[in-house]
Amino acid sequence: MSQTATEPVAQDLGSLSAVLAEIDRIVLGKQHEVRLALACLLAGGHLLIEDIPGVGKTTLAHALAQSLGLDFNRVQGTSDLLPADIVGVSVFDRGDSSFRFHPGPVFSQLLLVDELNRAPPKTQSALLEAMAEGQVSIDGVRRELPSPFFVIATQNPLDLVGTYPLPESQLDRFMFSLHLGYPDAEAERQLLAGNYDPLRLADARAVLTAAGLAAEIARTREVPARPALIAYIQALLQASRQHPQVRLGLSPRAGLAVLAAARAWARLAGRDHVTPQDVQAVFVPLARHRLHPRVDAPVDGHGLALQLLDDTAIP
Repeated sequence: MSQTATEPVAQDLGSLSAVLAEIDRIVLGKQHEVRLALACLLAGGHLLIEDIPGVGKTTLAHALAQSLGLDFNRVQGTSDLLPADIVGVSVFDRGDSSFRFHPGPVFSQLLLVDELNRAPPKTQSALLEAMAEGQVSIDGVRRELPSPFFVIATQNPLDLVGTYPLPESQLDRFMFSLHLGYPDAEAERQLLAGNYDPLRLADARAVLTAAGLAAEIARTREVPARPALIAYIQALLQASRQHPQVRLGLSPRAGLAVLAAARAWARLAGRDHVTPQDVQAVFVPLARHRLHPRVDAPVDGHGLALQLLDDTAIP
C-alpha cells in the first residue's frame, strides 16, 4: 500500500490516541474497557455497564463526555422515575394559551442513565425510540435528538434490592455490555495512596469537538471489510442460532453491530481494514447480553460467546 494511503489512518489515530490517554488519566487501570467504550461510540452504538456500585461507571461516562467535548446529562434511575423525566413534557403556557415543550435530559449528546434497572419498565421503554432512531415522539410530534447521540446506562446486579430486569428488546439496543470490575492492584494502590485526585475529572480537557467526533464516526464506517470477513461474521451468527444450549440466538441486527464494532476496533488499532481478530476482540461484549441460554445450560451468555468463538472456524 502506498504511503499516501496509510497517512490518513496514522493521522486519525493520533487524535483518538489523545482521547484514550485523557480518559486513562482519569479512569485508572481500565485501558481495555475504555478502548471498548470509545469503539462503541465510534460504531454508533450504546453502552451498558453492568457492575456493583463504586467501581467507576459514572466516572467513565463523565470522562468520555468531557474529553470528546460532548453535551452531557445524567438521569438517576429510581422506582418513581417517569418517562417524562427523561424525554420531557409539554406544559400549558397561559401567556399565549398554548402548550410549550420543555425538553428532558435525553436531548444531549451523551446521556448517562445511572442504575437503569432501578427504573420501572415503562420508564425504561422511554429510551427505546431514542436509542434506535435518534428521535423521540411526544404528543404526536417527532423531535430529533442531537448528533452524535450516545447512551451509557449502568445496571446493578439483579440480586440487589429494587431492580427490574431489562427485557430482551431493551438489551438489544445496547451494542456492548461491559463489566468494569475491581481495579487491579497497582491502580487501587494509587487510589489508596492518594495519588489519584477525583477532581481531575473537572479538569479533563476536550481533545475533540463534537464535529470532530462526527467526522471520526463517518471515517470509521468507511473502513473496508473483505467478503471473507463478512462470511466469518455470518458463520458466528449461524452458530449462535444452532447451538444446543442457546434459547435465543443472534439477530441480523446483532450481525450489523458486530461489523460496525469491528470497524471501530480496527480504526483504534490503526488498521485500514477489518481483520478476524477485530471481530474476536468485540464479539464477547457485543454478544454476551444478546445470547439467552436455555434453562438447563451450564454457562451464561458470556460463556456461550466464548464457546462460539472457539468453535467457529475463520474462513
